[in-house]
Amino acid sequence: MNRALPLLLLSLLMVPVLANAQTELQIWHGYRAAERAALEKAVEAFNAARASSGVKATLRAIPSDAFTDKISAAVPRGIGPDVFIFPQDRLGGWVESGNTLEPLDFFLDDAARKRFIPTTLEAMTYRGSVYGLPLNFKVLTLIYNKKLVEKPPRTTGELVSWCKKQPKQGADSACLVYPYTDFYYHAALMNAFGGRVFDPGPTPRLDAPENVKAMELLLRWVGTDRILPPEPSTALTTSLFNTGKAAMVFSGPWFLGEVSPSIDYGLAPLPTVDEAGGKPMRPWMTVEGVAVAAPSKHKEAAFDFVSFLTGPEGARIMALTGRQNPALEQAYQDPRIAKDTTLAAFRAQAEAAVPMPNVAEMTMVWSPMTTAMNAILRKASTPKAALQEAQQAVQKDVASLRRKR
Repeated sequence: MNRALPLLLLSLLMVPVLANAQTELQIWHGYRAAERAALEKAVEAFNAARASSGVKATLRAIPSDAFTDKISAAVPRGIGPDVFIFPQDRLGGWVESGNTLEPLDFFLDDAARKRFIPTTLEAMTYRGSVYGLPLNFKVLTLIYNKKLVEKPPRTTGELVSWCKKQPKQGADSACLVYPYTDFYYHAALMNAFGGRVFDPGPTPRLDAPENVKAMELLLRWVGTDRILPPEPSTALTTSLFNTGKAAMVFSGPWFLGEVSPSIDYGLAPLPTVDEAGGKPMRPWMTVEGVAVAAPSKHKEAAFDFVSFLTGPEGARIMALTGRQNPALEQAYQDPRIAKDTTLAAFRAQAEAAVPMPNVAEMTMVWSPMTTAMNAILRKASTPKAALQEAQQAVQKDVASLRRKR
C-alpha cells in the first residue's frame, strides 16, 4: 500500500480548515458616543482591508471608569485583549509592573516614528522605549465668548488690562474662569515659568522656585486683579460661561460639548506670560495611545492594527467622526480636517504644550498638590511653605514606592 496516499488525502481534507483559519484580535477601549462610533467605523475599515489575510479585529467596550483597573488586573494574567487604547498617565506604572505593554521599538523605523507630532510620541515613550503609538491628544486652550470679546488677549498683560476695563456684573460673574485649584489646569502657568514636577531621575521638585512664582501670579489674579472668581469649580466654569457671566475660559475639547448653543464661541492660543519673560503658557498635553498587550499571541497582527488605527485612514476617521485631534502629523493636511477650525486651534496650541509626566511616580503627586493649592488659595499657607510640604509628602510616597519594586 502506498503510505503517501493517506497523507495526501489527509492534507487535502485539511485545506478548507486552513483556508478558514482566522486570527481574531481582541481590541479593548473605553469610548462612548461619537468616539465609539468612530472606532467601530475604523475597525470595519481595517477588517475590510485585511479580509484576505484572515485577520479580524473585534471590539470590546469597557466602562471608562473601570477601564484602567481592568487592564491592570487582566492583561498581566494573559486573559485580556491583544490591543487596547490607554491614557499616557498609566504608562510608567504598567511598564514597571511588567507583562502589560509590549515595547514597539522592534516594529518602528525612523519613518514610522516621524509620522507623529513629536510630543505625542514622547508621551508614549518610557525610559527610551516606545510602548504605544499615539492616537490623539488633548490640551487646554483659550475659549472665549465672541459677543463679549472682540479680540482675545495675546499676553497676560493684555488679559488683566482688558478684564479691569470691563463693567462689574456682581459677585456671580468673572472675566476669566477655569478650575484653577486643579493642578492639571494650573500646570499651564507653572510650565510657563519653567516650573516642573520632576527633575531628572525622576526626582520630585514641587518646591522649585519657578513653581512658587507661578502660584504667586495665580494669587494675584484672584486676590489683587480679581479676574478670576474666588471659588472655582468645573460646574461654575460651565455655568458662568453659558450665562454670559464669564468672557473667557481656559479648558480643553471636553468643555465644548457643554457650551450652550446660544453662545457663539471662538478658540485662541493661551496668552504668553509677561511675568515669565514673555514665555507662552504651556499646558500639559494628554495623549491616548494604542498598545499591544505583552501576553498577546498575535503580536505582528496586533501591531498591524495599531499602525492602521494611528495611520492616515484611522486618524481621518477618528478625527472626522470622533472629533479627536490626531497625533498623526500628516492628518492635518487632509482638506476635511484642515478646514475644521476647532481641530486646527487645538493643533496650534499643541506647539506650546508639554507632555504630562507618564512616570509611575506621578500618581503620588495629585493629592499633595491638591492640598497645597487649596491651602494657598484659602490663605492658610504661603506658596513656598505649601509647596515644600507637598514636596516632602511626595518624596515620602516615592521612596515607599521604590522600596516595593
